[in-house]
Amino acid sequence: MKKVLSLLFVSFCFVACEDDTSKDENSVFYKEPALKSVTEEIEKNPEKASLYFERGVILDRLELDTLALKDYKKAISLDSTKAEYYSAIGDMLFEHKDLEGSVQWLSKALEINPDDKRAHLKAAKMFLYTEDYNRAFEEINVVLRQDVYNPEGYYLKGLIYKDLEDVDRAISSFQTALQVAPDFREAMMQLGIMYGLKGDPVALKYYENAYKLDSTDAAPLNGKGVYYKDKGDFELAKNAFIDAIKVDRYFLSAYYNLGYVYMQQDSIQKSLRQYEIVTKLDPASAEAYYSRGLCYELLGDMDNAIADYEQALKFDKDYSEPKERLAEIKKGG
Repeated sequence: MKKVLSLLFVSFCFVACEDDTSKDENSVFYKEPALKSVTEEIEKNPEKASLYFERGVILDRLELDTLALKDYKKAISLDSTKAEYYSAIGDMLFEHKDLEGSVQWLSKALEINPDDKRAHLKAAKMFLYTEDYNRAFEEINVVLRQDVYNPEGYYLKGLIYKDLEDVDRAISSFQTALQVAPDFREAMMQLGIMYGLKGDPVALKYYENAYKLDSTDAAPLNGKGVYYKDKGDFELAKNAFIDAIKVDRYFLSAYYNLGYVYMQQDSIQKSLRQYEIVTKLDPASAEAYYSRGLCYELLGDMDNAIADYEQALKFDKDYSEPKERLAEIKKGG
């Protein structure tokens, strides 16, 4: 997910000056072929709102948030009748956890076009995030009444049922999303997770299919490892987590899972090594320090164990596990 922007930063973006795109060939607008093409079109047609919106979408995908917001705002200033322009801003603010700001822009989109599917689905995501499931269903159903083949609608229903721990309905919804859109990778991943909860080996097939669609993403390999770990097949789990790390050395979940597997195999030193790596990749992770501290404690190195438990509590003062371990050590020592 994109880095969270502060509300101050977001506000600044919306009051930024009018488009001042430099024609410098070294600017970002000329480095990316897709951006270069639409920027040249903007130079020819500077009053065409759709071009700014088009460029904003590209910038958004590239995570160039300040520039994307500026283009969306420019598009609205040129044509304030397009609901999708407002939806795009609401979407971006939601991704940056600015729920209040997102609601305002999505509401404007729906005021202009009550049938704006993007706005309804983003509102559904927002209600899912706040656990207002009834309102989330209402927004999704508005879309599905317009478009019975909308895969994202079924996917979001699946996420709601997943939150509600209704595994069978979640599976049914994710399967419907996949039937409508056979390359819907997120639905494949969710089906892997849900079948994994049932201990059904079909989970592996969904992870494999998801990995085939994007072999740069370590998540499906990690998912396979979790499936094997939960089944108690630690050797296959270990291999899957190692494969995930080979694909993405920054995939922290695989290190945690690998550390757990080594611990089950009584390879405490190897387990400790995984958590050491996480403390370097994510120095503010309370969980990493707690996990490493547990390894030290199992190895009988109480000084380092205490130091790691205390460090974990510096990052998360309410973290109960290191508190409990420290209390146990003091009681025994």
